[in-house]
Amino acid sequence: MTGYEVLRVFCGPEGEHGNELGVVRDGAAVPEHADRQRIARELGFSETVFVDDPERGAIDIYTPSVRLPFAGHPCVGAAWLLGVDRLVTAAGAVGVRRADGLTLIEARPEWAPGRTLRQYGSAAEVEALEVPPPGEWIYAWAWQDEAAGTVRARAFPGRGDGIDEDEATGAAALLLTAELGRTLTVTQGRGSQLMTGPRPGGLIEVGGRVLPAPARPTGGAAS
Repeated sequence: MTGYEVLRVFCGPEGEHGNELGVVRDGAAVPEHADRQRIARELGFSETVFVDDPERGAIDIYTPSVRLPFAGHPCVGAAWLLGVDRLVTAAGAVGVRRADGLTLIEARPEWAPGRTLRQYGSAAEVEALEVPPPGEWIYAWAWQDEAAGTVRARAFPGRGDGIDEDEATGAAALLLTAELGRTLTVTQGRGSQLMTGPRPGGLIEVGGRVLPAPARPTGGAAS
């Protein structure tokens, strides 16, 4: 059985919530993309990371149905776990820094997979939304306090692969930050929290708190 760890990424202020991330530390044990995709599907996390070189920070990211060149919460979680100052993804090199108990990455908005950013009039409207049918990746958001830069958000991947709602989505928060051009504090899902902000050179920073979580038993993230 392929060993893996589980992290909670973008935890709330008291360490609550967060988006679960599967991490296969020994990526070399699973060299084929098809096998990695199968394992990601069997584990069933919104994303699973395979660590190809822990010293270089080289990682490979999968949802249950697709491989991603870049994604936010896998990068934040892997950076925290590996303790590196840089990650290498299929999209490019991702900078890493740590501050005040947060792990933060910086990346280019164009690396983020496409999402529909849909603004609503209030946080209550966002919280009342039902999961839409598959077909479109929707990031629903509203200002909690525009002057303070606080946002309420929910994410609906729409892939039809068992992840109806994503608890915390770094790439979508990165895209929203790029569109608004300002620092944000995003509360997403049940209460996960993401910190974002523009950086020099057209980069966007996104980060949060990371904690370990117990591995979920599976029937066969096998070999």
